[in-house]
Amino acid sequence: MSILKAQQIEKSFDDGRETIAVLKGIDFEAERGEIVALEGPSGSGKTTFLSILGCILTPSKGELVIDNQYVDHRRLPEIRKKSLGFVFQQFNLFPSLTAVENIEYALNVKGMTGTKAHAEAERVIEAVGLAERKHFLPRDLSGGQKQRVAIARALAGNAPILLADEPTANLDSQVGAQVLEMFRSLAKEENRALVIVTHDPKVRTIADRVVKIRDGRLAA
Repeated sequence: MSILKAQQIEKSFDDGRETIAVLKGIDFEAERGEIVALEGPSGSGKTTFLSILGCILTPSKGELVIDNQYVDHRRLPEIRKKSLGFVFQQFNLFPSLTAVENIEYALNVKGMTGTKAHAEAERVIEAVGLAERKHFLPRDLSGGQKQRVAIARALAGNAPILLADEPTANLDSQVGAQVLEMFRSLAKEENRALVIVTHDPKVRTIADRVVKIRDGRLAA
């Protein structure tokens, strides 16, 4: 059964002179434990679509069902906190917080605090192999280690859906491959749906399925 389902998603933007259609009726599903690579050229609409799946943007038309809940604009913050974990291209770590504190802070925002949040942050930092560097600030971590912290942050709190936007873009080839394999293993072990927007052909090696977007539509 699908944990994530998009039906006839459209998205348009009005720049004051004209209305620009970015997404043009996309149907998409992902199941628990499934890894989907979302590919497309720049300007194809893939990042806009990921933002809609992540409840950052609302569609102009269409329906989104996340974890058996129909999404509307009133419930976006609640669904983001409960059901979604994000991994960003630029890591988005707070420079004054240690690796484990970055994860714990994200849990605090989701409503988990105190001993429970600390224990969960410790669990996921260990899961990504950074227990020995958990008290390091981001400036003292390599690019690959920062991305591992970002993945741990997404995993924290057991959200059933993980969304990643170009997670290897700032990593060299070897480190990127290692990070992807770790991400794949953790998503599979914990039965999470994982959707990765990417230009990186290495993502194909860990994906169960590749979906292509061109000109705002899914391509065959």
